[in-house]
Amino acid sequence: MASGDEHFHRAVITRLDGLSAEDEKLLHATVEAWLDGCNIASDMAWNVCNTKSDVESLAKTTVQSETGLNSQHSILACYEASSAINSCIERKQQGKKASQPQFTTKSMVYDRRTMTVFADKGRVSLTTLGDHSRVRAALALPQNGDGYQHQYLDSDEWEYTESTLHYRDGDWHLHLGYRKPKPESKPTTQNGTVLGVDLGVNQIAVTSTARFFDGDTLAHKRREFERIRGNLQETGTQSAHRTIDELSGREDEYVKHVMHFVANGIIEEALTHDCDVIVFEELDGIREDLQQANWHAEWAFRKLREFVAYKAKAEGLYVDTVNPENTSKRCNECGHISNSNRSHGEFECERCGKQNHADYNAAKNIAELYLLRGHQPSRGRSVSQYALKSGPRTPS
Repeated sequence: MASGDEHFHRAVITRLDGLSAEDEKLLHATVEAWLDGCNIASDMAWNVCNTKSDVESLAKTTVQSETGLNSQHSILACYEASSAINSCIERKQQGKKASQPQFTTKSMVYDRRTMTVFADKGRVSLTTLGDHSRVRAALALPQNGDGYQHQYLDSDEWEYTESTLHYRDGDWHLHLGYRKPKPESKPTTQNGTVLGVDLGVNQIAVTSTARFFDGDTLAHKRREFERIRGNLQETGTQSAHRTIDELSGREDEYVKHVMHFVANGIIEEALTHDCDVIVFEELDGIREDLQQANWHAEWAFRKLREFVAYKAKAEGLYVDTVNPENTSKRCNECGHISNSNRSHGEFECERCGKQNHADYNAAKNIAELYLLRGHQPSRGRSVSQYALKSGPRTPS
């Protein structure tokens, strides 16, 4: 998600706390009005215009008068419709089907004119229906500065910008957008260290430094989504189909949240071990293994790679890939390759007898093979070693 402007962008996800029954009612009404506004703008602009300015000129007055949204939120609804219409145009240009955008997922956009973040107090103020109506709530943040959110909320370098409010599973979640100017390019060193990352069957990801990102919770959550979706499909009503669409949106947001967490952990691991390069395996070569992962969706791995790439860029790290051929079958200790080496998430070399977690063994192979095959970052830095922890490792 690299930005086209001169800023780095981040998403800070938190939950709203301390809402009264009246606050809840007002937020629900505001989101419904927002969705109506987006649909009105979509109806008016579809097959007529698509740029933000044109959609605003065409629909803003109607959106405001028919929904009760204030002026700025009416503009933002027009912008949201414009963005969705442009996505449809792109799909059509790629030969894919695309119908007029319809807005049903319970979420809406806020910006600095419609939202105020009081970072020092851990609170937020959100504009709702009516020109002077606001809801004030606490941000449910990890205590003692443990959560990643604090590095943005407490920073003078990052400023909050366009954000999204979501309602799911009975709670209000705020995806706060933050940005900071891109720094000037820094000079590179001559030698660097590689962090290998295996996109696991049993784990979401494992690093060559033995950092494990477990997939069990994600697998359980996705099975639960699938169970509810199956029950709704059996119902077959129009309302059930709308709920299925909303459910899919909530599932996507949940997976993205997990992948953000994993990406932050990978970046943290690279910085902790003074790495210069983060190496993944090419996705096209691991599809066979992915079929064994009961939690996986290939797009989730692509999202993870995307999140790591833009977070790495902000830290001056380089991200690259290596062909994953034999990384899961090769013993990292002696180099022996065999299908028999790997079984049910464990690795035991049939030649030297070394045992290890299969995904950790693969992560070390990815880093080592990157070096052995003579890869170099395009910016000219050479790499001479990879970050690891010796000996067998198991998930903690």
